Amino acid sequence: MTGATDDLRELIDIAHCVLFDFDGPVCRLFAGRSAEKVAEEQVRWLEEQGLHGLLAAGMRDEPDPYVVLRAVDRRHPRSDLVAELEARLTYEEQKAVISAWPTPYADALIRTWRATGARLAVATNNAPGPVATYLTGRGLIDCFAPHIYGRTQNLRLLKPDPYCVKRALAAMGADPSRTLMVGDAASDYLAARDAGVHFVGYARNDRKMRVLREIGAELIVPSLKPLLDTLKGET
Repeated sequence: MTGATDDLRELIDIAHCVLFDFDGPVCRLFAGRSAEKVAEEQVRWLEEQGLHGLLAAGMRDEPDPYVVLRAVDRRHPRSDLVAELEARLTYEEQKAVISAWPTPYADALIRTWRATGARLAVATNNAPGPVATYLTGRGLIDCFAPHIYGRTQNLRLLKPDPYCVKRALAAMGADPSRTLMVGDAASDYLAARDAGVHFVGYARNDRKMRVLREIGAELIVPSLKPLLDTLKGET
């Protein structure tokens, strides 16, 4: 039995509540329509509004729509411009739900964890509406509802700020020391750490594995199958 398996079993045994990041551990939201394309369209829209100077030169090639959104918010916090850009991103997320790819083993892991009596929540930087739409389409909404905590109008509270994690903890009356978060980004790890909850990193490729290791995550899995197998007692 490997040390990693022992660590997984220990975390699963103590986790009364489990928080999932959405895009990554639950599905690949932009599998059919790339996030890079959405970011390009955000930048193009800003330029069409005569706001080409709003982003630093390197930011115009930024492949992450959430980074673009935050960059604009830093310059014009909580402005009508930011509200419009955020609404456009929410629209793109909603469209992306149709072609999103379920993360392998995610559906089974969610259903099995819920069947054991654990309480589940989503803590994400995505808008809550598209998250609920996806979960409903997969027949998973009852595993989470009403505990879906996503992006608000205050973009300063996006992860790595622990706001959405703490909202989930407060709403469920959860003890952070008995809560586990499954995430695939540095921001997930930092939010979990700052909220005092345990963390398991999901890294579907070497780049994500490297990022999580560099930020300080200790327990990282390349697939959700080890979590599912451990939960079912098959390891």
